[in-house]
Amino acid sequence: MTDTSSVEGGATYAAAGVDIEAGDRAVDLIKGRLTSTRPEVVGGLGGFAGLFRIDDERLLATSTDGVGTKVAIAQALDVHDTIGIDLVAMVVDDIVVCGAEPLFMTDYIACGRVVPERIADIVTGIDRGCAVAGCALIGGETAEHPGLLGPDDYDVAGAATGIVRADAVLGPERVRPGDVLIAMASSGLHANGFSLARHVLLDVARIPLGSDADLGRPLGEVLLTPTRIYARDCLALAETGDAHAFAHVTGGGLTANLSRVLPAGVEPRIDRASWTPEPIFDLIAARGGVAPEEMERTFNLGVGMVAVVAAAAAERSVALLADRGVDAWIAGDVVSAT
Repeated sequence: MTDTSSVEGGATYAAAGVDIEAGDRAVDLIKGRLTSTRPEVVGGLGGFAGLFRIDDERLLATSTDGVGTKVAIAQALDVHDTIGIDLVAMVVDDIVVCGAEPLFMTDYIACGRVVPERIADIVTGIDRGCAVAGCALIGGETAEHPGLLGPDDYDVAGAATGIVRADAVLGPERVRPGDVLIAMASSGLHANGFSLARHVLLDVARIPLGSDADLGRPLGEVLLTPTRIYARDCLALAETGDAHAFAHVTGGGLTANLSRVLPAGVEPRIDRASWTPEPIFDLIAARGGVAPEEMERTFNLGVGMVAVVAAAAAERSVALLADRGVDAWIAGDVVSAT
C-alpha cells in the first residue's frame, strides 16, 4: 500500500531534493559575475549551447551535461552499458538545437573505486551514443574519489563541440507567429526528473525495480530505457531549410524549454490532446499525487524534442521524420502573445 502520508498535498521536485528556482537564481548570480570573454563569443548564457565564432562563415557550438540521479537506477540494477547513451543524448541534443552538427565529445567519470569492467561498460555506452549521434568520442577522464563516493558509486558528465554555418544558426530570430510545433516522441523519462521519480516510485510507493507495476515490463527496465538521440534527425530536418528552431525538452519541461527558443511577443499554443504520455508518467502522478503543473515542469511527458517549422512545411516535416523512424506529429503552433 502506498504511504500517502509522505506525499500529503502531492510529491514535488523540491521536496525530493531538487529546487529548480534555486538553480535559476544561481544562473542569474553567475551571469552577474562573469568577466571572462572574447570577441568571438556569440550570444550570452542561457541558451542550449554556447556559440563561438571561428571565422566569418562558421561557429562552434558547445554544451556540457550529466545524467543526474538516473545513475542510481543503473547502480541498483548493476547495468552500466546504457547510461552513457543518456549522457550523449543530453549533450549533443542541446548542441543540435541551434542547427550545429556534433563533431566530438569527451567524458568524465567520477567513482569511489575503479572497477575496470564497470568503467568499460559505461564508456561502451558513451561510444554507442556517439555513433548514433554521428560524433567521435575523442577522450575522457576517470577519477577515483574514495571517502567522497562509496565504492560502488559513480557519476558521469560530458562535453561536446559541434559546428554550424553562421547563416544557418537556428533560434528565436527565425520564429514567427503561425509557425507550427512538431513534437518528437520521447523514449520515456530520458534523464530528467529522476529524483522525483525515484522518491515516488521507490521510497513512497515502494515498488520493487523488478516489479511489472502494470507497465508491461519491469519498472527498472522502464526507468533505465536510454534517452532518444535526435541529433541526426534534427540535422536532416534543418537541411531542408524548413526548421526555424528546435527545443530539447529536458529539465523544466515542454513549455519552459520551448520558451527558450521563442522570441519576445509570441507564445506556444500546445495541443496536449494530440498525444498520450507513456504509462510511466501516469504511474508517477498517481502514486505520488503529483499535481499536473508539477509533472509538466519536471518531466518531458512524452515529448523529447520539438521542431518549430513554417506552417507550409508542417506535413512534410512530419513525413521526413517518420521516414527516419521518428514518431512525430503536429502538437500546436506559435501565436502572438496576448
